[in-house]
Amino acid sequence: MGEHAHPNLESVVRANHEILASVTGSFDGAQQLAIHHYSKSFRGFSAMLTPEQAQQLADKDLVVSVFQSKMNMFHTTHSWEFLGTDSAQQYNQMPMESTSNTIVGVIDKGIWPESKSFNDKGLGPVPKKFKGECVTGEHFRLANCNRKIIGVRFYLKGFEEESGPLESFNLPFLRSARDGDGHGTHTASTIAGSIVANVRLFGMARGTARGGAPSARLAIYKACWFDMCSEADIHSALDDAISDGVDILSISIGPDPHQPSHFENAILIGAFHAFQRGILASASAGNSAFPGTATNVAPWILTVAASSVDREFHSIVYLGNSKVLKGFSLNPIKMETYYGLIAGSVAAAPGVTAKNASFCKNNTLDQTLVKGKIVVCTIETFIDNRRKKSIFLRQAGVVGLILIDSSIKDVSFQFVIPGTLIGQEEAEELQAYMISEKNPVGKISPTITVLNIKPAPEMVVFSSMGPNIITPDIIKPNITGPGLNILAAWSPVVTTATAEQSVDYNIISSASLSCPHVSAVAAIVKSYQPSWSPAAIMSAIMTTAMVLDNTQHAIGTNPNGTQTTPFDYGSGHISPLGALNPGLVYDFNSHDIINFLCSTEASPAQLKNLTGELVHCKNPLTPSYNFNYPSIGVANMNRSLSLYRTVTYYGKDPIVYVASIDYPIGVEVKVTPAKLKFTKVGEKKFFKVDFIPFKNSNGSFVFGSLTWSSGIHRVRSPIGLNVVSV
Repeated sequence: MGEHAHPNLESVVRANHEILASVTGSFDGAQQLAIHHYSKSFRGFSAMLTPEQAQQLADKDLVVSVFQSKMNMFHTTHSWEFLGTDSAQQYNQMPMESTSNTIVGVIDKGIWPESKSFNDKGLGPVPKKFKGECVTGEHFRLANCNRKIIGVRFYLKGFEEESGPLESFNLPFLRSARDGDGHGTHTASTIAGSIVANVRLFGMARGTARGGAPSARLAIYKACWFDMCSEADIHSALDDAISDGVDILSISIGPDPHQPSHFENAILIGAFHAFQRGILASASAGNSAFPGTATNVAPWILTVAASSVDREFHSIVYLGNSKVLKGFSLNPIKMETYYGLIAGSVAAAPGVTAKNASFCKNNTLDQTLVKGKIVVCTIETFIDNRRKKSIFLRQAGVVGLILIDSSIKDVSFQFVIPGTLIGQEEAEELQAYMISEKNPVGKISPTITVLNIKPAPEMVVFSSMGPNIITPDIIKPNITGPGLNILAAWSPVVTTATAEQSVDYNIISSASLSCPHVSAVAAIVKSYQPSWSPAAIMSAIMTTAMVLDNTQHAIGTNPNGTQTTPFDYGSGHISPLGALNPGLVYDFNSHDIINFLCSTEASPAQLKNLTGELVHCKNPLTPSYNFNYPSIGVANMNRSLSLYRTVTYYGKDPIVYVASIDYPIGVEVKVTPAKLKFTKVGEKKFFKVDFIPFKNSNGSFVFGSLTWSSGIHRVRSPIGLNVVSV
């Protein structure tokens, strides 16, 4: 319902109940149907309504928009070393008081406050700007907040109205901000975990754990339960976080399937209100693995893809013929002897086909054939639950699992029996041995941690990709960061993902883990440049990103090294130190965003949904490709065109930047002027980019880049063009 002028919360709630009563028939009925009242950063409410009542509300003049609440899904010892922040003099010399004044709001699954990663040693008082609360609940007391975890809230009304009481799921939960899942603790500690020495998981990944911004403060907003997040609850969390005074929002959540527009999703609308108030939202692109599946793709959100670090976890298979197969897992269990090998496909239970038995699902194997052996299984679909296979096998008396999984073999899983994942090449060698040998045997070794892996980073296969299906002129994702096999704090009560053992730190993989890495860097930049807008921080992160791996070749895809584009990694792999001092910045504000959305033919009603106000697009429209974004995209290029950008200088001395072009295939590019001379901080310069295509791109994008170089800084923007006619 847009902005409001009500003096207090009670006045807002009363007014909400009155307008709700006009469609429900009574004030008492309205009170019973209302779920959340949004009264801080924007006015609104959520309620259980029939489609007819929702339409009656939508027709009222006071109402900006009505949309249905949908469920959203969940999309480190070494990662910060890999990103280069441990040894950086500039980074470590930043005054603690500046970084400790920065507050990151984490919308996730709560927090385990007793973790050593959340100790507040050395931190001063809670920043005065913070207006949040420490909301108590089941097993969460006021004493669980401190100078690190400065506020917590939790939201479940929307979830329970949509999905039923939490008790009906027959899963463990806590009605509080305490994390009964592990995920929220993991993301929060990756962002701002305190420094903890000698951390490991069963002896693996040993090292010092810390977040990217270890002196930043955390405000926790638990809006998700059992891997699902109601938009009604997310909206409430965003309303509170903006009002509480956070500086950065970290959101490892996204819709499934992806958004149809920018105007009917709680995350996108809430993040826009945050942007208007100077708060940058960093959000994960998703784990959907295929082109066009990236979520959270609004231009005002920093959208994060997932990539690897230079560390792997190897669990080797030794065969009876002295051959050694490289496998991947998190296996702490030592096999003292060799065991017989058998393929699931030849151990089918009565009535089960060999193909179905090969997937090692529940009750598909003949226990008399597999008991006491290592079973070789295959993956049925990309989304198979790999851990459950080991549980089924343990029930059948199996002693080990070798899982053939070419797609995500580098993702390290924890199984309840010794187990490992192998790729296709290793599988062929294993199968050849098993065919040639009458009594094949093998042994799975405990996992060893291997560092300095090359090439790294690589894009991980599960990371969602562009193009941006809503506004394809905006290249999405924006950036990539570590999301593969990340060690961070965990909830010790959660053992489903840790081979049924209680741990304080855990290794998991997801795009939702790359998001907190980028959120941490955004927090560092914000503390270093407190006056910068969300767009300036986004620009600093994007234009300083790296597009080469540690072998100085273009970033490829894990595990097969195939070629990637900006639709995989956006502007590149995050460079925390580069982002602190980008040299030039592409800035924009909410008015620029509105002009961009106008150019994409957004209707006045859609714009009102987003802004809460009636917006009239100016005439003539600014072409969408002239939006002052740090990347350059033209999704429908008809013949030659010119586009414009503005950069702002942030440096001390007079300097000259020179343009260089990596040319997209089939397109000539000219930059005018080719040199930009700056004399003072904050100075702005305009430039024009002419694209002259001489070859159609046949319905697909062609890519290149524009880089401004000063001899000190390199400010790089990816270019993506779809040439439909020349």
